[in-house]
Amino acid sequence: MRRALRALALALGLTGAGCDFLKEEPPPEQLVCRSDAECAAGQVCFVDGCGNPGGDIVVEVQPHPKAGLLAQDFPVDRLRAEQNLELFSPVRLAGTVTRGTTAAADGGTAPLPYRAPIHLLATGDSRLIPGVARRYETTLTPDDGAWVLPVGSGRYTVTLTPVDPTLPPLSRDAVVDPSSGGAVAFDLPTASRVVTLTGTLVLQGSKRVDADMEVQVLDESLRPLSQRARVARDTGAFQLVLSAEDAARATVLLRATPVDAADLVPWKTFVVVPSSTLPAPLELGDPGAPVRVEGRVLEMDGQTPMAGARVSLQGRVAGGGTFKGVPVLTDAQGRYQLTSLPGAAESPLTLVIVPPPGSRSRLTPQQVAVAAVDTVLPDVACPARMTVAGSVRNPEGTGPASGVRVVVEPVGALEGYPQPPLGFESPLTTNSEGSFSLALDPGEYRLDFLPGENLPRVSRFVTVPAGTAESDVMTLAAFTLSRGRSLSGRITLPPDPALAPDGIAANASVRFFRVVTVGGRPESILLAQTVSDSTGRYSTVLPTR
Repeated sequence: MRRALRALALALGLTGAGCDFLKEEPPPEQLVCRSDAECAAGQVCFVDGCGNPGGDIVVEVQPHPKAGLLAQDFPVDRLRAEQNLELFSPVRLAGTVTRGTTAAADGGTAPLPYRAPIHLLATGDSRLIPGVARRYETTLTPDDGAWVLPVGSGRYTVTLTPVDPTLPPLSRDAVVDPSSGGAVAFDLPTASRVVTLTGTLVLQGSKRVDADMEVQVLDESLRPLSQRARVARDTGAFQLVLSAEDAARATVLLRATPVDAADLVPWKTFVVVPSSTLPAPLELGDPGAPVRVEGRVLEMDGQTPMAGARVSLQGRVAGGGTFKGVPVLTDAQGRYQLTSLPGAAESPLTLVIVPPPGSRSRLTPQQVAVAAVDTVLPDVACPARMTVAGSVRNPEGTGPASGVRVVVEPVGALEGYPQPPLGFESPLTTNSEGSFSLALDPGEYRLDFLPGENLPRVSRFVTVPAGTAESDVMTLAAFTLSRGRSLSGRITLPPDPALAPDGIAANASVRFFRVVTVGGRPESILLAQTVSDSTGRYSTVLPTR
């Protein structure tokens, strides 16, 4: 994703101090359009270049999430002015869970339904709309081994965890279509196919960990192979339950974490051979005694105290573990005081400073040395956020487009920086000259421009580097809005006495996406979103030439 967005940044003519990589002329294959006038007849200038405004469209409809009517995705072959959307019955992921076998009437055996409570977690994404994530979970008791989970259409990894802690979790992949739903089956291991892994967790040598800890076995992709298990605080002993198949693996990961994040204890991941008994205690490593760390945070001018900034420390500590402290807020003088573990001798900790809303200073990670004594850190003056500026013209290209709202959505993090905060709508719209200016943290963003006045939204990608000077400005080449065409229709679904007796999908959320290829990877751009009325009718505006 990062490489693709950098390519688009080049293609969109971005320039700015401190961004040397943007000064080179992009290769021809990366150039994209800046207005519909550069495109062939009938095409529109999208973020990935000229394209058919009626092609590569996918619509997502969420009829009534609170009632279990979740997202259904449909490709649209040809957009019409009156685009009715006929939904299928509520999408369901149906499954079964069994454990062992029982005698069948014909003298053979049959799977034995599992009837005790289970927890289900389905995580995945839309099959048709890249980047649209979906997650559903519940705890239920199977009905004679059968269960149903309302989900949106998509592809999922489904993890079933018995409430019974003596049984391991199981994971399966499933595809859920709007028309047919999806199905998945689980067969829990019987007692003869379960292996109990026992071990001991210590701080170092014979010293116990003075905190409540839990452990879990994971595979190389961090998929759980066991449930979480508590470590006995007085002895350090623990027991984990694995299936016989997972216990036969050459190695697995065993992760130890503090139950309470406020405890000054690191977490650590061990590579172990999953035999029935670990031959030696697992050492978390003695990180040393906690120390008090204090300091001061300043605004970008290096003089003004930054009040209300969120400050935390994290990183490697002695013994090989990883520490992540609980954040604190700076006071009116910009001062903070927190308790931390000392950093490892060969590796500094990272002080993460998140300025309060409204500050023009940027999110700042700062490497600091925290010794095994109380430490006063030097003042940190957070650099300015980089200014991203540009201008927007009306669809005819004859003048500025004023009053256009800007929505900023982070889509990725730069190396060495946390993910920027969630998207926000700029409090300012484009001015009378169609210009806009945003102060952004380092990261990767999608900028959505919402013009109103029956004009469609337009999106652009931008990668904001870590500039160092207050004067750093990234300027996007001016671009032209597309004309809009009205689209309306009615949303219906099969009548359901409990949910929609008249077959009308009232108050349904509707989103239109364009699926594009950016840097060789599929991405999706939101073109429009709206909500149906009490009669199931909706209306919106999409780009046209």
